[in-house]
Amino acid sequence: MTAGIGVISGVRISHDRASLDDVARACHADQSDVVERLADESGVHEAYALQTCNRFEAYVVTDAPETGRAVLAEFAPDVGGHGVVEMGHEESLRHMLRVAAGLESIVIGEDQIIGQVRDAYQDAREADAIGPVLDEAVTKAIHVGERARAETAINEGVVSIGSAAVELAATERDLADATALVVGAGEMGTVAAHALAEADVATLVVANRSVASAEALAGAVELGDARAVGLTALDQWVARADIVVTATGSDAHVVDAETLDEAGETLVVDIAQPRDVSPAAAAKEDVTVHDMAALESVTNETRAHRRAAAESVEAMVDREFDHLLQQYKRKRADEVIAAMYEGAERVKERELDTALSRLDAHGDLNDEQRAVVESMADALVSQLLAPPTKSLRDAAGDDDWTTINTALRLFNPAFDEEEEELPPFVTEASDDATADD
Repeated sequence: MTAGIGVISGVRISHDRASLDDVARACHADQSDVVERLADESGVHEAYALQTCNRFEAYVVTDAPETGRAVLAEFAPDVGGHGVVEMGHEESLRHMLRVAAGLESIVIGEDQIIGQVRDAYQDAREADAIGPVLDEAVTKAIHVGERARAETAINEGVVSIGSAAVELAATERDLADATALVVGAGEMGTVAAHALAEADVATLVVANRSVASAEALAGAVELGDARAVGLTALDQWVARADIVVTATGSDAHVVDAETLDEAGETLVVDIAQPRDVSPAAAAKEDVTVHDMAALESVTNETRAHRRAAAESVEAMVDREFDHLLQQYKRKRADEVIAAMYEGAERVKERELDTALSRLDAHGDLNDEQRAVVESMADALVSQLLAPPTKSLRDAAGDDDWTTINTALRLFNPAFDEEEEELPPFVTEASDDATADD
């Protein structure tokens, strides 16, 4: 596929419109597998997928918007209501920038998301699913995310779900001298463990399927009493812990009601997706269970503190979005202009050969005479195509794709009348269908 050709179609199921259970149901076991499956679909030139604890997003590049929507429909389960949001080309581009900047996160400006965007980009590259269209989009998003954090205060204060979980726990329990248990040694568990250590808990226990990973995390936190255990010791340490933060990647519940039989007064914050803690656990006497939805109390305060910074980032996203869109439009115009010149060049060469053959029939032309005729032909093509070239670039800026396709038919005699017209990059009214429609 040549540079700049194709339209992006996207679909998302995220915390702002769907329940976290719906998000979990939408996510696939392996992000890389999603990309590979999308890229293998007929008509798909490029693919990209982003899965986190509170979002599932997939994007494809196709020749026509309806092709992309049809492919993505198979990857988005029916979650009811307005949980599934379909995005056309422009909306997909803007949303990618907003996600990387932290504007679409539960914790506004959180830092983890930009790393997750980079990882998803690498997954798509390794699957050979990233081409020129998505490469420009995702790298621009990463650039905007980095600028947002470097140039504004968007990430000051609580900056991740893991730290928000500890902040929430601190509003209900005295963390100093508490025994804290973190279940899971992944990215969110790591953030939670460090936040608990900074809160000066008396004892921090990291439980993980891989004891080696738990030991690495326990050794990395700045706390005198930090221990590592396997999940086989979970019941024992749940019974001894004052605060439990769960953040594994398990598909099944890690903490069920029976696990909490001997827990006593315990605060549990479940930030895993899918959930680590069985819903039945909340019925246990003296046990308080919070999930991701409960983080709103923390994130609302964070959002208030970051409102001014968020406004600056919004303006940054708007500017960068306009630059990116103009870049796409100019490339599309350049592709059409190149096709126009190629067609004109074929006609010129054919007619020039005919003319030179006829002139040669009346006497051999010398090299200088042939050069004059060829120069005249080149000049005619350049002068005739200069005005339509400018008009085509202006048309691209105005999204006037009818003019562009008409030019193809006028200036490229080889253009097949039955061939499908080039799809517009931007037809928001008809193509950017969303769940609000």
